[in-house]
Amino acid sequence: MIIVDEETNERLDSYLSKKLDISRSKIQKLIKEDLVKVNNKSVNSSYQVKLNDEIEVNDDLDYEINVEGEDIPLDIVYEDDDLLIINKPSGMVVHPAPGHYSGTLVNALIYKYNIKTKDKNRPGIVHRLDKDTSGLMLVAKNDETLEKLSKMISKKEVERKYLAIVNGLIKHDTGTIDAPIGRDINDRQKMSVTDINAKEAITHFRVLEQFKDNTLIECILDTGRTHQIRVHLAYIGFPVNNDPAYSKGKTTEFGQMLHSYSIKLKHPRTNKLLEFTVEPPKEFKDKLEELRNN
Repeated sequence: MIIVDEETNERLDSYLSKKLDISRSKIQKLIKEDLVKVNNKSVNSSYQVKLNDEIEVNDDLDYEINVEGEDIPLDIVYEDDDLLIINKPSGMVVHPAPGHYSGTLVNALIYKYNIKTKDKNRPGIVHRLDKDTSGLMLVAKNDETLEKLSKMISKKEVERKYLAIVNGLIKHDTGTIDAPIGRDINDRQKMSVTDINAKEAITHFRVLEQFKDNTLIECILDTGRTHQIRVHLAYIGFPVNNDPAYSKGKTTEFGQMLHSYSIKLKHPRTNKLLEFTVEPPKEFKDKLEELRNN
């Protein structure tokens, strides 16, 4: 959701082109396909944008875009003919979206691998990590593997563990958060615990280490909703440290202290057990060191 916060007499297509860093022709196509609403109403490209207009762009990249390969280094933890396991850095967007048509994981994959899957805009992407969440991700090299891995995730046959530094002291050793998640009705760029157009979401956590005002925990997901760990932990009063969307107070450019450190599954073709762990990034470890010293 984009809320216009300045006086402007600009056309809608021109305004969105600049705001989202998308070509004007692509914006016009989105408007023509009724994927852009202003104040919950359909409009045309020549609509004059006004102060306090609420603009919603439902860009699922259904139209043809030219996603080009880019020579971006990747940390490959495992690779065979069927799949990749990648250690994604914090700050990298997984696939193209409004304002992010370059520098994504998909741009790197297109450059380095000839992955052929039906979804040309998200080739091989089995599951996502938020832009500022680091760690292990699965990538399929073909449609057969993509389908198998997606089913395995839905059947909870892929175990993914996360490390999170949260604000506050969690007094329980373990816990389970079972609360449905849907789009935040007040901010369409955020998610929230709600019963409106929501889906089941379950997060398990275990306390690993406590500090003066923070806690290091391990999280395991039963479901994989957008922003799930971040939303659930904020909901129970322990937001992820440095989370720009769900925690209060000042945050740094690095983003939330959340890292996908472990993944375990049986290979979808060979049935061989695959199990990998990776250390969190330097900023995460530096924050831990700071908390331990205090």
